[in-house]
Amino acid sequence: MSAPTTTAEAAPMTHRQTLEALSGLLLVLFVAMLSSTVVSTALPKIIGALDGSQTQYTWVVTATLLTATATTPIWGKLADLFNKKTLVQVAIVVFLAGSVVAGFSQTAGQLIAARAFQGIGVGGLQALVQVAIAAMIPPRERGRYNGYLGGVMAVATVGGPLLGGLIVDTSWLGWRWCFFVGVPVALVALVLLQLTLRLPTVRRDNVRIDYLGAGLIAAGVSVLLIWISFVDDSFAWLSWQTVAMVGGAVLLLALATWVESRAAEPVVPLGIVRERTTALAILGSLAVGMAMFGGAVFLGQYFQIGRGYSPTEAGLLTIPMMAGVLGSSIIAGRMITKTGRIKPYIVVGAILLVAGFALLGTIDHETSLVLVGVAMFVVGTGVGMTMQNLVLAVQNTVSLRDIGAASSTVAFFRSLGGTIGVSVLGAVLARRVSDRITHDLAAAGIPVSGSSGGGSLNLDVLPAPVRDIVRAAYGDATGHIFLISAAIAVVGVVAALLLRPV
Repeated sequence: MSAPTTTAEAAPMTHRQTLEALSGLLLVLFVAMLSSTVVSTALPKIIGALDGSQTQYTWVVTATLLTATATTPIWGKLADLFNKKTLVQVAIVVFLAGSVVAGFSQTAGQLIAARAFQGIGVGGLQALVQVAIAAMIPPRERGRYNGYLGGVMAVATVGGPLLGGLIVDTSWLGWRWCFFVGVPVALVALVLLQLTLRLPTVRRDNVRIDYLGAGLIAAGVSVLLIWISFVDDSFAWLSWQTVAMVGGAVLLLALATWVESRAAEPVVPLGIVRERTTALAILGSLAVGMAMFGGAVFLGQYFQIGRGYSPTEAGLLTIPMMAGVLGSSIIAGRMITKTGRIKPYIVVGAILLVAGFALLGTIDHETSLVLVGVAMFVVGTGVGMTMQNLVLAVQNTVSLRDIGAASSTVAFFRSLGGTIGVSVLGAVLARRVSDRITHDLAAAGIPVSGSSGGGSLNLDVLPAPVRDIVRAAYGDATGHIFLISAAIAVVGVVAALLLRPV
């Protein structure tokens, strides 16, 4: 079935050689993860400096998530055709190019395009680093190296928002360094991998890459997200634009389903998706992704625009959520290993996610930071107990040959859920903020203009009375999107309760 072709590099690597190569892989994975988290607290300043809108704020995040989600399975398939080391290096170059262009962007539109291109590289690095580690380290030895992987993810998750805040608050750096900061580290990783990584080229002759399926899924979701971003603002709910865009999205996704049902190696294997546990895990992951990504992206904006804190302070204020994620994932992992039961932890985590978002749904621009911190910790705990354990539940129910496909499918839908969540919640936030600002300005007798009606996030150029109205509007509207997140997370609770005990 497969015709492996090995090179002279096929000799087993020693422990020292493995650690050297692993350091390069972990470095580049750290930079890829950092590229997402470093902008979370810096985005309000970035979009303000580029005179962008709330919709563009959302799309800076959505563009990267969407392209990374669509390309991750394709990079994984390419690893079955070409040399894995070369592919990792290509992904690094794509990521570097996107980072540099993003750093030099002069408009919000240019930044969104650069971030979309950067997402292609991020998708490659997310897929290929795991593939390279699996090819480099035998299964029996893999456990001893997993701690390094977890450590890198933890540092990138917790350190990213803080680093982004510090960069933006440092006058001699500025926001552009949020994108430039990863460039020297990625270049070091590129050289390190060239010198240390030795992997055999194992080519599967029968591999088929489902470009059409991935393209149709990405196109269908993109059209839907563009419609969500502009409906009720640029055009009405009942209009020819709505019919064209929603109809087009449904048609593209229907075509994608048809293509996936006939593809030799589909991006989303429908046979696996139909299995009860996998289907419920996908449903739960969609809900977790939508709630987690959608909620977390707007916390930095809430602290800075709604509460008036600096980017560095905003980064520090998000620590309770990150602490909840790290602590609960470690403790739940140990308890699952000890008891052999997964479902109870997923159910408790899903319930905590709903409770945390419901608590965040009560916040406004004057809420006690202690209450906000507690709510974020509860949300983080819920995410830590559900996210990876949903994948684990699937891995323990499908056959051995389907583990890779099932795991990547759950991860694919979680990222897709995050993309949709950010876009939907961002659109809702933009509408509520705009309506509230317009209402409050009229009530205060201040004429409504483009700059004061919520179109710009650059508060420094606004008069003090208008700035106060804008801050209150953002602080109060954010609670509403967290209530929506709580409602979405209820779907995760239902899915968790319906899971069979494993």
